[in-house]
Amino acid sequence: MSKLFDLSGKVALVTGASSGLGVHFARCLGAAGASIVLAARRAERLTSLQAELEKKGVKAATVDLDVQSGKSIAAALDAAGPLDIVINNAGISIVKPALDMPEEDWDTIVDTNLRGAWLVAQGAARRWTSAKRPGVIVNIASILGLRTIGQVAPYNASKAGLIHLTRVLAMEWARHNIRVNAICPGYIETEMNSDFWKTPGGQRLIERIPQRRIGQPGHLDGALLLLASEAGTFMTGSILTVDGGHTVNSL
Repeated sequence: MSKLFDLSGKVALVTGASSGLGVHFARCLGAAGASIVLAARRAERLTSLQAELEKKGVKAATVDLDVQSGKSIAAALDAAGPLDIVINNAGISIVKPALDMPEEDWDTIVDTNLRGAWLVAQGAARRWTSAKRPGVIVNIASILGLRTIGQVAPYNASKAGLIHLTRVLAMEWARHNIRVNAICPGYIETEMNSDFWKTPGGQRLIERIPQRRIGQPGHLDGALLLLASEAGTFMTGSILTVDGGHTVNSL
């Protein structure tokens, strides 16, 4: 069974690899045998992760990538070389009430989370179809694309759009042997939010999760490796929630 999840010989591009879940995904895929292409705007933060991976015997490279720029995406994909797997992880959020959300903030969030993911996926798929190669895309969505929460309207909208985009691309590209799936994480603790979960507000949110605990990055490994590897070869258009039961809690 372990061979099903083995990524030896595969090359995986991880966007948003300079922090948070992107760092963890790169480590996870590398541990499974893949060579990793680390992509982000903050290229200087990728250098230390590249060195860490190479110290563990993982082949790693870095590319500059701004997912808000089509030219940057095309250049990054060209620099990355032939890929087998794309992890569309780059994403941002801005917390403001919908009535106070400026147009430029909406555009920044949607351009990053949805338009950027679309352009990365399209660019990779065009290269795969041209070379007549199979490919795998894993979009990192969110349970906020399935449920709602206040003060992050464009984030909710962008992740809901990414979920439906995943299904549409899966349908269109199946004939090219390109699989497109998505993971919807629930609340996951990272270095950027760890302090919040210790506050009264954070504790109240945790109480709404049926498992009564916050998720850890490692809880996403099973879903990631399933969708990225041959273990998920008959899966496309699937949306996997990893949320401690949050999306099925009672109203």
